[in-house]
Amino acid sequence: MKKLGFVMVLIVFLLAFPKNLEASSSSANIYLDGEQLNLSSGVHVANMKGNVMIPIRVVSENLGFKVGWEKASQTVTVENSQKAVRMVVGSQQAEMNGTQVELNLAPVLDGKTTLVPLRFVSEQMGLDVKWDNQMKSVFLSSSVPPAAEEVITVPETEEVPDSQTPPSVDSSYESALIGLSFSDNRLMIATEGNVQPKVSSITGPDRIVIDLPNTVFASSFLDGHAGNIQGSGELAISDYSDVTKVRYALFSDNPSTVRIVMDLTGPKHYAVNNESGIIMVDLNVEGDILVPPVPPMTSNGKKTVVIDPGHGGIKPGSVSISGIKEKAFNLDLSLKVEALLKKEKDINVVMTRTDDSHLELSDRVKIANNLNADIFVSIHANSSTVSSPSGTETLYTRDSSKSLANIMHKHLIKATGLKDRSAKYSNLHVTRETTMPAVLLEIGFLSNKGDEAQLFNDDFQNRVAQGIVAGIKEYLNIQ
Repeated sequence: MKKLGFVMVLIVFLLAFPKNLEASSSSANIYLDGEQLNLSSGVHVANMKGNVMIPIRVVSENLGFKVGWEKASQTVTVENSQKAVRMVVGSQQAEMNGTQVELNLAPVLDGKTTLVPLRFVSEQMGLDVKWDNQMKSVFLSSSVPPAAEEVITVPETEEVPDSQTPPSVDSSYESALIGLSFSDNRLMIATEGNVQPKVSSITGPDRIVIDLPNTVFASSFLDGHAGNIQGSGELAISDYSDVTKVRYALFSDNPSTVRIVMDLTGPKHYAVNNESGIIMVDLNVEGDILVPPVPPMTSNGKKTVVIDPGHGGIKPGSVSISGIKEKAFNLDLSLKVEALLKKEKDINVVMTRTDDSHLELSDRVKIANNLNADIFVSIHANSSTVSSPSGTETLYTRDSSKSLANIMHKHLIKATGLKDRSAKYSNLHVTRETTMPAVLLEIGFLSNKGDEAQLFNDDFQNRVAQGIVAGIKEYLNIQ
């Protein structure tokens, strides 16, 4: 079963090795469970556009799979008695048991074989894939130590099946998980569709279990968070004493159930709120008796501010002159803004992402709209391939956002000290489809040497974060 899962993941390959890997076409070798595979003459491991490419025929045949080749249509088929994968050379669309999947890089013909990109294979599936740059070799292992085989390692009542493929999000299931974050000692679960969570606490060790029945993983969630095609993974928690990590996996496929587990440092009371596609498990509960579910964040007298770090995951955004990706800048600055907003007693802050995860634009909008947030602020860095402009600008789409844009830009210009490119209209998805005042901040240009030197300066980021918070407070009339 593990070998079957290995080949399926090879075919899906949603993630590729880092771009700094260099595979020599003349000397790279492939090892499976410690034994070197014998490659036919002219067959080799290659590096294409930052992706380690591996001959699928060699790996498949060594694992006992049937491989077919249709010369006229340049189609490769890999199959056994249970599964069949169909790929076409030059196409990023493939089929797995008749279901279409998106490939990271299209298969290519290379001499006598077809090369496909090799993705990281998670230990959850009992597999390990490593690239040794010094030896110029790919090491594949179909077994790992037992302790690493399960993402969610808990008693039998919390067991996650060893190997299964999640149902398609396009099926008749009632809900899809689109987002997961932990902030301010609250777990925020964003879903699309109707779901009634089943929440319980378990001891030995202490943890809180949230089951989402009739729910699957949205494709955008799988792209951004998951370590494998099952959707299993975890969020590392470092800033809170009550929670060590949050784990998630497809617990059952009949019916499809997503399970989320919060690992605790000790017994902890909690409160649950489920409204408008946002499930909140709140650990900010005091006393010996469980407090009833907390009211929605927008009805507790505080203002709700959604901070959106642009890009993330498979969408890095622009790249600076020195090679730093925009998504990293956006997240760093956004986390600084979040930290400052958490100190404001009259503001609830919600982040669309707190790590390097991928969210579709529609998912960012949905989080803000479902929360009925008071304002939405998306943080970005600018870039140009035509010239080398410099400066800061604030973008808005709807007339109801113009006042917020003017106030935010006033504070932003003072904080950055860069050229004033004004607050201006722009037809952007996140500022157009949100239902509250919304702006997108372009702090500076990654493509400008002077701007870039400032953007990645910690003092500059702290100053800009303070300016953003000052603008938010002025607009919300918070002293």
